[in-house]
Amino acid sequence: MSKALYIAEKPSVAQEFAKALKSGGQRRDGYIESDTCVVTWCVGHLVTMSYPEKYDMKYKRWSLDTLPFLPHDFKYEVIPGVEKQFQIVKGLLNRPDIDTIYVCTDSGREGEYIYRLVAQMAGVKDKTQKRVWIDSQTEEEILRGIREAKDISEYDNLAAAAYLRAKEDYLMGINFSRVLTLRYGNSVTNYLGGKYQAVSVGRVMTCVLGMVVRREREIRAFVKTPFYRVVSSIALEGESFEGEWRAVEGSRYFQSPVLYKENGFKKKEDAQKLICELSTQQPLICTVEKIERKKENKNPPLLFNLAELQNVCSKLFKISPDETLSIVQDLYEKKLVTYPRTDARVLSTAVAKEIYKNISGLRNYPQAGEAAQGALELGAYKNIAKTRYTNDKQITDHYAIIPTGQGLGALKGLSLTAQRVYETIVRRFLSIFYPPAVYQKVSLVTKMENESFFSSFKVLLSEGYLKIAANSFAKKSMAEASGKTPESEGEGEVSCDEALLAALQKLKKGDILNINGLGIKEGETSPPKRYNSGSMILAMENAGQLIEDEDLRSQIKGSGIGTSATRAEILKKLFNIRYLSLNKKTQVITPTLQGEMIYDVVNCSIRQLLNPELTASWEKGLTYVAEGSITEQEYMDKLERFVRIRTKQVEDSHFQYALRQFFDAAAQYYKKPERETAMKKRQNTL
Repeated sequence: MSKALYIAEKPSVAQEFAKALKSGGQRRDGYIESDTCVVTWCVGHLVTMSYPEKYDMKYKRWSLDTLPFLPHDFKYEVIPGVEKQFQIVKGLLNRPDIDTIYVCTDSGREGEYIYRLVAQMAGVKDKTQKRVWIDSQTEEEILRGIREAKDISEYDNLAAAAYLRAKEDYLMGINFSRVLTLRYGNSVTNYLGGKYQAVSVGRVMTCVLGMVVRREREIRAFVKTPFYRVVSSIALEGESFEGEWRAVEGSRYFQSPVLYKENGFKKKEDAQKLICELSTQQPLICTVEKIERKKENKNPPLLFNLAELQNVCSKLFKISPDETLSIVQDLYEKKLVTYPRTDARVLSTAVAKEIYKNISGLRNYPQAGEAAQGALELGAYKNIAKTRYTNDKQITDHYAIIPTGQGLGALKGLSLTAQRVYETIVRRFLSIFYPPAVYQKVSLVTKMENESFFSSFKVLLSEGYLKIAANSFAKKSMAEASGKTPESEGEGEVSCDEALLAALQKLKKGDILNINGLGIKEGETSPPKRYNSGSMILAMENAGQLIEDEDLRSQIKGSGIGTSATRAEILKKLFNIRYLSLNKKTQVITPTLQGEMIYDVVNCSIRQLLNPELTASWEKGLTYVAEGSITEQEYMDKLERFVRIRTKQVEDSHFQYALRQFFDAAAQYYKKPERETAMKKRQNTL
């Protein structure tokens, strides 16, 4: 009797498939078997690309004579530590009574690659192979995935992109790390002192290093500029509010060179001069020139993709992207949330039709049960498919990270941080079924002589989704307690109490108001902010642009630097090799001296590796391969040409002397022992 084989990526996932199949299988060494099926698993990657010396021992020694290394046929080998499980899986894949193989590795490029390598090394032939593509590990979703499994050939383009991604990282890493080490490794090692170190570079990691180093150098070069703003204190029915002077058209200072932008002066004396000019006539009064009142709706934010969740968790819990991914992966494996490695922030039309099931399940979740019940009663879920929260065109592999409404019993066994991450996902999800928050905005322009003063107010009238958006564990600030949420604060806008709002509502053009006085507010320009682990993930997602506005981010199309599945690991590697440093308390990222030196080496020799747009274009190319827009060979030809040209470029370069000056310039910003060791070694070589 023939059987079906189900192969998962991890033992825990295989266990869920076995449960869903209800086969009553017996646990064996490395698999579970019943009368009708066999369920087995990988343990992550079982197969990897071979090192160059496996092609020829001459490649073991790093030499310019053997570069560039561009094999025509790539070699692969079983990872030694998992040899036993590979042999078990290989045996099952080729067992005569197995006629159909269901591929149940993670539904994404990397999961596809894991299975394809195993099948390749195992020599699988003459078997029906079907791909199971699921968005969560609930029993219902697993059975749907098996029922709707497609022939694996439909994922050949995705597999091609996966192979190319690995070849790209392999070829760039080996060739560029070797040629830079051979050409400039001694320069770096002699300057730092200590053990000889290779220059480690990569397609994505070097680009990220460049972003951090450039930002650090922008901060160092930044010169603070003081400026002075003139403000009026305006009296209104026993209340008072501020007006900010701006040199708009009609002002005596319009486009004056003494200005810092239109709302301040470069020198305090000029600000004082304006106050004196406006204070000649007493008592001080102003006239209402213009008043606008309007209501503004603020919609709930889009759902979480992995990058957005990593950014929020960095801010809320001060945990790294790698820790966030680990937590949400665990939540996924415990059936609590959907697939985490996603770039989408919306639902699919199919899921939107059944979304009431997810909401209903959350009624049993103590922290947000009432909010879930409220969402059902409001009924907005019935039309969610017609809103901006559902868009099939914005989904590639998976829709946004949302709670399944199942697996709640597993929450007690999770860490406190994991429980809070789950609540954060739940509240973001439930928010989209609530109405927008409604604000009353009042904009006012008052005039003293021909000088204009501007005031803006924003008051929360209806909480809408904000009522359920705040986590139960969040500490309420005084502003939040009085309804002045951080979201209600816009640029130049201030919150006001009910009495002041009522008085503002009565104002009309031409009204004359008393001024309590004019004053000066000093300020200074701020340097660029350092990246933290969350903002770096967002910058990587948007090809080097740190786009804080989430609606704008949602409009940016195209691949970023790395993928949702790899970005956290790339950052972790840069910390591990000590090119970057992470402050665990603040999650702020800074370069190390060694990291800056590697940046200078690359900047002199293969500057293209530091270009975020170029790095993102490689990722976009892989997407084109997955979509079938370009062929695997077209991409490979471009890759080999790039590696060949850039390797030759480094071989022909001679920047050793220039690099010393760059190293010295960076070293002055580092304290002992890093700087002192480097400087002593530097002096000894002179």
